[in-house]
Amino acid sequence: MEEPRITVGICDRYPEIRGRINGHYRTNGTVLTGEFTARPEGGAVSLCDAFGREHLRASEIRLTAERESTFTLHDVTIGVRFHWERKEEQTFPGELILLAVGEGKLTAVNELPVEEYLASVVSSEMSGEAPAEFLRAHAIASRSWLVAMLQLRGRMAGEKRGPERTIRREGEIVRWYDREDHDRFDVCADDHCQRYQGVTRPAAGRAAEAVRATRGVFLVRDGEICDARYHKACGGMTEDYATCWEEKTVPYLSHISDAATPIAPVRTEADAGRWILSRPDVYCNTNNSELLKKILPAFDRETTDFFRWQVDYAREELEEILRKKSGIDFGRLQNITPLERGPSGRIRRLRIEGSKNSITVGKELEIRRWLSPSHLMSSAFIVSAARDVCGVPARFSFHGAGWGHGVGLCQIGAAVMAEKGFKAEEILHHYFKGAALVKRY
Repeated sequence: MEEPRITVGICDRYPEIRGRINGHYRTNGTVLTGEFTARPEGGAVSLCDAFGREHLRASEIRLTAERESTFTLHDVTIGVRFHWERKEEQTFPGELILLAVGEGKLTAVNELPVEEYLASVVSSEMSGEAPAEFLRAHAIASRSWLVAMLQLRGRMAGEKRGPERTIRREGEIVRWYDREDHDRFDVCADDHCQRYQGVTRPAAGRAAEAVRATRGVFLVRDGEICDARYHKACGGMTEDYATCWEEKTVPYLSHISDAATPIAPVRTEADAGRWILSRPDVYCNTNNSELLKKILPAFDRETTDFFRWQVDYAREELEEILRKKSGIDFGRLQNITPLERGPSGRIRRLRIEGSKNSITVGKELEIRRWLSPSHLMSSAFIVSAARDVCGVPARFSFHGAGWGHGVGLCQIGAAVMAEKGFKAEEILHHYFKGAALVKRY
C-alpha cells in the first residue's frame, strides 16, 4: 500500500475566494505570488492579482507550489452551523484547486499527501500541546478513519448517494448524515469530517512528530482498516454506532465505559435520569483547567460545561426553534418524550407532541439539530417541563451529558488517559475493542 493523496474542501460554494500566495505557485506556465482574488465569471473562475488584473479564466484552475511555498485563504468559515462558528485566516501546504461550481459560486480544494494532511488534523482537532501519547493515538485514529472512508468511496464508485439518509414513516422522520459524501473533494475541512485548519495552529510541530512516529499505522479489524470515529466527550460511556447512523453492528464501535472499571449501560428512563444527573469518576470528567488548556484549542475551551450541561427554553422560544429547524409547525408544544436510547443515554428516537402536529424524530444528530439554534451538545439528555395551573408547559429544561455523538474515541477521555501514563496502544485498544495496530506503509 502506498501513501494516498487526498483532496480537502476548504471553502465550498463561496461567492468569492480571497487569498495570498506565500512564495510562488505555478499554473499553465504562469507564476503567481502575493494577494489574489477568485470570482465567478460566466460559469468559470476568474483569477486576479492584487491589482485586479485577470491572469487566468477557466472552469478549474490548479495551482502547484514551487519548493516550500504555501497559500493562505482569508475568511475561511470554521465550525459551520455549530455554536462556535467563526471566520479565520488559514495557511496550507500543497496544491490549490479553484473550481466553478454553478450558481455563481466557487470551491477551493487543497490536494496533498495524507501524512502531511494528518499533521494539521491532529493539531486542529486538539491542541498541539496535548500529551504526546494522545497525539499519537489521535494520529492513528484519524488516519484510519480517513483511509477507510477513501476505500469505501472506491468500492462505491458510480453509486449516487447524498449526504443524508432519510426514512419517513407515518408520524416519524429518521435521518442521519454520512461524512464521506462529497462530490468535488474527498473530505471537507470542518467538524462534519475532520478539522483541517492548515499549518497555522499553535504547536503543530508536536502533532507533526506524532504523525511521523506513527506513519502508515492503522487500526485494523478482520483485515479491514477501521472506520475509527471520534468525538469530544462521551460523558462517561461511549455509544453504539447504530444510535447515530445506519442500523448495523460495528464491533469496534460498540459502547464501552470511559473508566478503568465497567459501568452499567443505560437501559431505562430511570437509568438515564440517574446517569445524566450524576458525575461519575470517569476519564472525561475533568475540570483541570491547566490540562484542558493543553488538550483543547482555544475556541473549544469556550465550551466549559461539556461533561454535564443544561439548556432552558421558554415554550414559545422552543416552538419557534422547532419551526425553523424542522420545517414543521407543532403549534403549542405539549410534550417531549424520549422513546429509545443507546447505552450512553443518547436518544435515538424522540417524540415531540404539539397542538397541531406530533412527530417522532431520530437519529442522534437530527434530534440535536431540531432542539437548538445550532446543535445541542449531545442527545444524552432528560427533559423536564414547568407547567402552569392548567398543565400547559411554560418552560422546558434539558439536562444533558457529553459533547458530540459519543461513538468511538472520546478525545478528552483519551487525553486524560495519556496524562495518567497510558500509551497510545492502550488508549486505542480501550476505545476500539478488538482492533489491532498494523503498519501498512
